[in-house]
Amino acid sequence: LRDAAARVFSNSAGSYSANVGLAIENGGWEDESQLQEQFLTRKGFAFNADKPGMMEQQADLFKSALSKVDVTFQNLDSSEISITDVSHYYDSDPTKVVQGLRNDGKKPMSLMADTTTANAQVRTLSETVRLDARTKLLNPKFYEGMLSTGYEGVREIQKRLRNTMGWSATAGEVDNFVFEDANSVFIEDAEMQQRLLDTNPNAFRDMVTTFLEANGRGYWETSEENIERLQELYAEVEDRIEGV
Repeated sequence: LRDAAARVFSNSAGSYSANVGLAIENGGWEDESQLQEQFLTRKGFAFNADKPGMMEQQADLFKSALSKVDVTFQNLDSSEISITDVSHYYDSDPTKVVQGLRNDGKKPMSLMADTTTANAQVRTLSETVRLDARTKLLNPKFYEGMLSTGYEGVREIQKRLRNTMGWSATAGEVDNFVFEDANSVFIEDAEMQQRLLDTNPNAFRDMVTTFLEANGRGYWETSEENIERLQELYAEVEDRIEGV
């Protein structure tokens, strides 16, 4: 009866996160099934009211509960930390996990509440990702502000691009235009490209890698010309870093 009543799952005591974000940040994952298995393994510990403070691994129970989910929900409660500032948000996102467990293979509706102001709003995850991309990653005021800080600013832009791809991996809710427009801003613009390279070549190499990875994993459809440019650019940046 207690197992049947279990509704709250998390990490084991003393553990944190699903490590999905870590895998995406360092590129150390084969496919989405690996990320989903990490989520299930690390988050499948149930709270037990009969044993306060103790977490028991209940992987099968966790999977059973998720297989019946119709809606996923997260709360955005900080105007300073958005959904692509950190990996925490997509690390905790179970959208594709649920889809893989449901008998009908249907993706659940994914919602996010914006409670950063008194006028709280609930949006779909895809709407939230679009809003975040337009106000941060693709916003000249944002990326010029980051570039004005120098070395670290370029790393922040790259981190945001990588975290955007994280939402593609866990939820599939990133529109193609986000990557396409980001490529136009940071890669196609020769002057911008040079600024990024001169300011932080390592972060710029990671940015190029992220674009190529997004395409290779099927998250970004673009022209062969763009991919060839990125491949050539990666080799050039690598040579510069290595001093060739």
